[in-house]
Amino acid sequence: MNVLVINCGSSSLKYQVINSDSEEVLAKGICERIGIDGRLVYKPEGGEKEITEAAMPTHTEAVRMVLDALVNPKTGVLKSLDEIEAVGHRLVHGGEKFASSTVITEEVIKAVEECSELAPLHNPANLIGVRACQEVLGKDIPMVGVFDTAFHQTMPEEAYMYGIPYKYYEQYKVRKYGFHGTSHSYVSKRACEMLGKNYEDMKVIVCHLGNGASICAVKNGKSIDTSMGLSPLEGLTMGTRSGDIDPSAVEYIAKKENLDFDGVMNILNKESGVYGLSGLSSDFRDLELAEEKGDERSKMARAVFCYRAAKYIGSYITAMNGVDVICFTAGVGENDWGIREGICEYFGYMGIEMDKELNKKVRGIEVTLSTPESKIPVLMVPTNEELAICRETVALVK
Repeated sequence: MNVLVINCGSSSLKYQVINSDSEEVLAKGICERIGIDGRLVYKPEGGEKEITEAAMPTHTEAVRMVLDALVNPKTGVLKSLDEIEAVGHRLVHGGEKFASSTVITEEVIKAVEECSELAPLHNPANLIGVRACQEVLGKDIPMVGVFDTAFHQTMPEEAYMYGIPYKYYEQYKVRKYGFHGTSHSYVSKRACEMLGKNYEDMKVIVCHLGNGASICAVKNGKSIDTSMGLSPLEGLTMGTRSGDIDPSAVEYIAKKENLDFDGVMNILNKESGVYGLSGLSSDFRDLELAEEKGDERSKMARAVFCYRAAKYIGSYITAMNGVDVICFTAGVGENDWGIREGICEYFGYMGIEMDKELNKKVRGIEVTLSTPESKIPVLMVPTNEELAICRETVALVK
């Protein structure tokens, strides 16, 4: 079965076509600057990347351009659109309505719209992608929604409830939801496969570290806690997000700077994190180079990131009463050896021993980073959310 995987943003549309039998990526790319001027990046498997500048007033035109590229007589990977048998969509927030992936119907679309207050930047954009695919491919082709939040719906009350008046949960569903669920699910399962262990018997901690970052405790195949909350702002210090902060600090800064709530939230989401601490960049590669040249604030920003991650890992070891494996994934987790080493140094007391030379050499591959003597294995497992979405889609439509 050929599955078209769509990850739709407000002005972008990432896509892959995956053969579910071989799990081979037939083609992938992105549409950018939708609604502005339009740019299609298309790369067939084994072929050269193609870039096309063309008007994309809406996501519908973007979808049409993607499909035209897929069946292009010269570089297309499909003979006709009939070879696309299902579409899998990344949907960010399912609230408490969706604890698993689901076949998309009009009722599902309505329910996702009702969750849009919880993710005003993401859910509407995701649904635009759904509607655009329906318009171009027709409503008869099966489509599946795979939610970032669904994997975390197994969290117990003590993990997801906030210490605020209960009426806000009853009336507005204010609670921790968590994100990156598709990645955490894929990586935790793959780690157990790499170790030859039964997923349902393992205690796994997944560190999804990128510009947006979260850590998840997976016990016996279920998420029992994760660092992001009602929104992706809670938790770790990230690229531009503050992560956990005393609310009184927010009030104090607002008064000093004469900021309204939107102004404060802009600072916490877009001007904070390692970018705010370093004053240089949200890109960890820039900070690494600056640290090597003696920049103290870049060094401090990276140290804060490692410390906050180690604190969450430690708390999740407590929550699960132990840990069997720790995994690193995503852009920083897969490529920044210094961050991986900096985090793991906090756990020497537990018998974790990194192979430091190997850790410095490897990037973006499946590998065990710890020594054979390490009491707890540390793995690097490249995330593959598109493949996870493909698998979820096939499971529901086949």
